[in-house]
Amino acid sequence: MIELVLMVPLMCLILFAIIDYSRALNDEQVMVDLSRQGSNMASRGTALAAAANALVQGSPPLNLATAGEVIITSVARVGSTDTIMGQVIRSAGSVTTASKIGTGVGSKAIVPAVIDDVFSKNSGQTVYITEVYYPFQGITPLASMWNIIIPSILYQAAYF
Repeated sequence: MIELVLMVPLMCLILFAIIDYSRALNDEQVMVDLSRQGSNMASRGTALAAAANALVQGSPPLNLATAGEVIITSVARVGSTDTIMGQVIRSAGSVTTASKIGTGVGSKAIVPAVIDDVFSKNSGQTVYITEVYYPFQGITPLASMWNIIIPSILYQAAYF
């Protein structure tokens, strides 16, 4: 009986930690899909604003209409500089994070080396980047109790 008394709290802690981690993983997977959809729509000719609005409206189980941020950016190489050609930001709630690509049409874009390679081999190409930010709030205090790192703002990006 003593063994049960000692093990039940430990098993409950482990169970709740698994639940929180699973929720974060599920949110990340939904964000992967949303970012791919946004970049795909933009690359097929949908206006950046329309693509961003479609993501916000079609985001269940996430609620990007009341929390989160969607940034869709088009980047092209002008001369030898990767330049932001268009950018739309849809933000709601407390999440107002700057794009990791850059901010402002006409400004320099920061792109990964793989995208830089696309520009060097295919002149005149435009790359569409969709970034999705979403707040994550654990349902248990375990992450703060054990100093487990689950970020409070989840981030995902897709490049097309």
